[in-house]
Amino acid sequence: MIDKIISDRNELAEILAELKSNNKKIVFTNGCFDLIHVGHIRYLQECKKNGDLLVVGINTDHSVRINKGDTRPVLPLADRAEIIAALEMVDFVVPFDEKTPFETIRILKPNILIKGGDYTLDTIVGKDDVISWGGEVLTIPLIEGKSTSSIIDRVLQKFGKKHE
Repeated sequence: MIDKIISDRNELAEILAELKSNNKKIVFTNGCFDLIHVGHIRYLQECKKNGDLLVVGINTDHSVRINKGDTRPVLPLADRAEIIAALEMVDFVVPFDEKTPFETIRILKPNILIKGGDYTLDTIVGKDDVISWGGEVLTIPLIEGKSTSSIIDRVLQKFGKKHE
């Protein structure tokens, strides 16, 4: 079996191109996936329902710090990638070091790009490119009250501190 974690985007693009040539529909989503919770699991299950293979782009530690600040991530990339790859609905995990997955999306050329309901179609990075090659862009509603930040806040509150 091919390892699910593929660090080289170009290598993964070749694998996906062959799978697409066999009429497999590729779904791409991305995130930090720091402190995995039920909201992540339900979101990824919904993503998988939209295609044959689910590719998850995962922010590197550097990329998480750019987006979330110096106190994040809680878990390092290797741990986060291994946890996401262990999920049955996930077929491939690919790290990206930039602020957004724009370049990863352009290289992988998924059939479907999905983001959570905290995004509007106008704010989804890579939307225009995916549409340009005949793909779809979708949003999936978030699970209320389920977020890594809220988990961190609850843990810190129990110890008398507040997460920034």
